[in-house]
Amino acid sequence: MVSNNFIHQSQLDGLKFKFTSDAEVALTHFVHMEWVRNLSTSALAFDISQFFPSLNHRLLSIILEKAGFDFHVICYFSNYLCERKTHYFWNNLSSPSFDINIGVGQGSALSPSLSALFLSPFLHILENQLKKLKIPIFFLLFVDDGLLVTQSKSFHISNSHLFCSYNVASNLLLDFGLTMEYSKTKIFHFSRLIGSFNPLSLNLSPIGGPTLCPKETWKYLGFIFDRKLSFYHHINFYANKSISTVKYMKILGNLV
Repeated sequence: MVSNNFIHQSQLDGLKFKFTSDAEVALTHFVHMEWVRNLSTSALAFDISQFFPSLNHRLLSIILEKAGFDFHVICYFSNYLCERKTHYFWNNLSSPSFDINIGVGQGSALSPSLSALFLSPFLHILENQLKKLKIPIFFLLFVDDGLLVTQSKSFHISNSHLFCSYNVASNLLLDFGLTMEYSKTKIFHFSRLIGSFNPLSLNLSPIGGPTLCPKETWKYLGFIFDRKLSFYHHINFYANKSISTVKYMKILGNLV
């Protein structure tokens, strides 16, 4: 799947030896490369709402076929996933049977691979649509955490690119039966400007989203970024957390 480019190169989960640090390194490298060209970078992070419970089983079976899986594998997953029913027991009471024809078990051994396969066509289509619209966007996806990144000498232009790409991505996700979780959408501007810095907010209300106001720091996949990539806040936070853990160990003594 990787060799034939079915898995998009921007996907950083569901594959062996891919971690959150890969996403952070890729983003940091991208920001520094644009600084060499005297460009500033802006990033918009989004989250897919109820991702694992929302995957459509029939669409997933079609995607497995497009990925070139063996016929027997496709038949297995079609039988395993489609037309599923369940019911619950509570003491001597039993609920009626109801359909569960969507979703994959979050935390199961197969969910990372199946979710990565499900989103691969989405990323390829998104890339093609953004190219047609001539919107310069670099994007990453780690499970259901997406990131749209653009660079420009003007934050007004960057916000325009992020607005358009976010609109395209959210509409495309609807075609896949998925939706954005607007409350988790964040924007952050990287800049090497010295002195006061007043980053622009991004109003997504025309497309049903919130108004995003950048903060001084931004936490993404466990890493804390500041606009100059000094990682001071990241180191300070985790150093204090480690020191606190050591102090608490004295209080716990030999308790489990």
